[in-house]
Amino acid sequence: MAYDRDIVIVGGGLNGCALALACARAGLSSVVIDRLPAEVRGGDRFDGRSYALAAASQRLLAALGLWAPLQGEAQPILEIKASDGRPGEGAAPFFLHFDAAELDEGPMGWMVEDRHLRRALLAAMAEEPLVEHRPGETVVAQSVEGMAAGVVLGSGVRLTAPLVVGADGKASGTAERAGIRRTGWDYGQTALVCAVAHERPHHGCAHQFFMPGGPLAILPLTGNRSSIVWSERRGLAEHIAGLDDAGFLEALRPRFGDFLGAISLAGDRYSYPLGLSLADRIVGERLALVGDAAQSVHPIAGQGLNQGLRDIGTLAEVLAEARRRGEDIGAGQVLERHRRWRSFDRAALALATDGFNRLFSNDNALLRLGRDLGMGVLGHLPGLRRRFVREAAGLAGDMPRLLKGQPL
Repeated sequence: MAYDRDIVIVGGGLNGCALALACARAGLSSVVIDRLPAEVRGGDRFDGRSYALAAASQRLLAALGLWAPLQGEAQPILEIKASDGRPGEGAAPFFLHFDAAELDEGPMGWMVEDRHLRRALLAAMAEEPLVEHRPGETVVAQSVEGMAAGVVLGSGVRLTAPLVVGADGKASGTAERAGIRRTGWDYGQTALVCAVAHERPHHGCAHQFFMPGGPLAILPLTGNRSSIVWSERRGLAEHIAGLDDAGFLEALRPRFGDFLGAISLAGDRYSYPLGLSLADRIVGERLALVGDAAQSVHPIAGQGLNQGLRDIGTLAEVLAEARRRGEDIGAGQVLERHRRWRSFDRAALALATDGFNRLFSNDNALLRLGRDLGMGVLGHLPGLRRRFVREAAGLAGDMPRLLKGQPL
């Protein structure tokens, strides 16, 4: 059949763009349908959003040729400290401490601002002849006819390909149009996200404070700045989100503490409700889902984008091998390989983030004692601690080639 492209990717965010570039390395052409206008997607103003990239995710970006323009803007994560706490009381005496020195591979991860990652992806796509970017477009219909999947854009254009990939978030229209349902629940929490400037250097250390209302992550950015991901009970979070900047900082300070000196806002503030949302299937008839369209989890472990990039590494490798064999890349048996490869990781991540959030987001005295003692014991078991470090860095399990830094 005559197709417009090998793959139609619905969603022009980080996962959709990264997938297009990964598939191009395998000689597969794609068109990325992006609902946002080009000037919005490519904006350079710092808006406070940042990502914790695991070491394996950094390798994928390097394999795609994206790390060179990003490295100067990235902050290595050299330590992670996790502890229980209450607002205004400081951290509990028992805590976990992970050190990058326990890894032979270098930093456990890197903090990268959204604007830098977005612009690097867009620039790489603009230079890649196998990738077409269609900003300001939406998909209004999709169908499968024989060996072709087709989408219709709001502009009236129809595109066909052997495969459609939904990279359009947890409210994925691609999944909905394909009749794929979702399983999940609301946590009754809201994430408050921003960046702060502070007086003292962070020395590349990421902190996770487990508060009764939800975890507070303080993640190092370049310079004397940190990214804040603060999970709080819905009612209180909505009240805090509605405060002016001075009121917001007043609410944050007793939770943040004074270990980095005085703090001030450095960018915009965001908030979004937290829940677990898993697609019942990540593949369908000539269809695959990646990123939040496949699974959206609690940010307690900072694994959202990392899992999306793992989806991409796996799917790109499966499609590259199918192409080399002369197979139809949209065929059910090809997509089933991707589903099998991702099934354990998806289930394990959902169980882990859900369990950790339920265990730590409460003020039960017995649970506090148990988890504090557990963190203290784990901190004195080097072998188990090193295993946790490797998990956090994304270096465990059956990794696709791109996450090992290898070409497809």
